[in-house]
Amino acid sequence: MNLEEYKGVFVFAQQVDNEISGIAFELLGKAKELAAPLSTDVTAVLIGSDVKNLADQLAEYGADRVIVVDDPQLKDYRTEPYAHALASVINEYKPEIVLVGATAIGRDLGPTVSARVATGLTADCTVLEIGDFPLVAIPGKEDQQKHNQLLMTRPAFGGNTIATIACPNNRPQMATVRPGVMQKIEPIKGAKANVVEFNPGFEPNDRYVTIKEVVKAVSDTVDIMDAKILVSGGRGVGTPENFKLLEDLAEVLGGTVSCSRAVVDSGWKPKDLQVGQTGKTVRPNVYFAIGISGAIQHVAGMEESDIIIAINKDEDAPIFDVADYGIVGDLNKIVPQLTAQLKTEIANK
Repeated sequence: MNLEEYKGVFVFAQQVDNEISGIAFELLGKAKELAAPLSTDVTAVLIGSDVKNLADQLAEYGADRVIVVDDPQLKDYRTEPYAHALASVINEYKPEIVLVGATAIGRDLGPTVSARVATGLTADCTVLEIGDFPLVAIPGKEDQQKHNQLLMTRPAFGGNTIATIACPNNRPQMATVRPGVMQKIEPIKGAKANVVEFNPGFEPNDRYVTIKEVVKAVSDTVDIMDAKILVSGGRGVGTPENFKLLEDLAEVLGGTVSCSRAVVDSGWKPKDLQVGQTGKTVRPNVYFAIGISGAIQHVAGMEESDIIIAINKDEDAPIFDVADYGIVGDLNKIVPQLTAQLKTEIANK
């Protein structure tokens, strides 16, 4: 493999029902950062049926070029045709880096494609950067250190350690990235995409599944990744009934209730509301951590919040290390008083 042939940062721009998923815009923002030290450009790969009209949206969020693979076989996501499409693009255009969102689709598509193009893939990354590998040169082997590598960082061993992984001998360097971890850029209004149409041809084989029916689940819970204010509770809340205190506070603030993994494991709240490494990564304007100890697995999912307010009876709880404001005391007394005071303040405005 001639590594010098591989240039550019490519992003799989996931779309569902002809609507681009938010993770695509997040990945384009990170791709712009990665492309700068490599002096290269950013390409979005848009796969679907009748999706060319979406290309300009990708340009607004940082794509220098959009490769569109448009075919009726790609109307709904299926592993085989989508993997054929993305692998064909990689083989044709030879990108140095390929980023895929760690969504339900991306977690299926990414490993399949990486196997087909004979490269590695680091899953569920939380940090991506360009640097040297090994991170520290081995004494006596400094000339073997490789530069301008994609360093892919992800939690390992249940979040108890952090691993930084590189793929120095194969291309492309591939990673899936958790939604909510990277930040999209401010849109460039009026940007127009440089569109390249590419179709490798699709011949259905015995790996093509047939979709008989699509049943869309209707959830009555708000997506916590979109919330501006989150009131999050942990095991320290005590009982599922005590979450009523948090719900009252959230209602006054116009916020949403979320929770830690311990709460989900106890069956108090659904997993859709879980914040953390095995839940969702959130970036609200205000994050209340109530009765949450602050384990590294939870902190990794909310530490980028603008303001973190912790309420815990244990003054040594790790959550206070990342909190902007902390209150040590009984949440059963503090939360109702805080809710009542906020109600009064809002009523007087």
